[in-house]
Amino acid sequence: MRNLILTCAIASTMALGATSAMAIKTRTVTGAAIGAGAGAVVAGPPGAVVGGVAGAVIGGPNLPRAHSRCWVRHGVRHCR
Repeated sequence: MRNLILTCAIASTMALGATSAMAIKTRTVTGAAIGAGAGAVVAGPPGAVVGGVAGAVIGGPNLPRAHSRCWVRHGVRHCR
């Protein structure tokens, strides 16, 4: 049991380092969150670690931004 806890702690530390280094894009962070949540549901804490790393590598959903029109009037930016 002690070895299992130690292994999970080391794996989660490595996963946090990997996701922190790759957290440049929003898709990476979103993918890590979705993967960790799915992994936790399926396999518990080790699944959360593996799912978080896999989600960070694969990336999250590519959601298009809403179509908005922006213009500048009298030095103030307006968007609709």
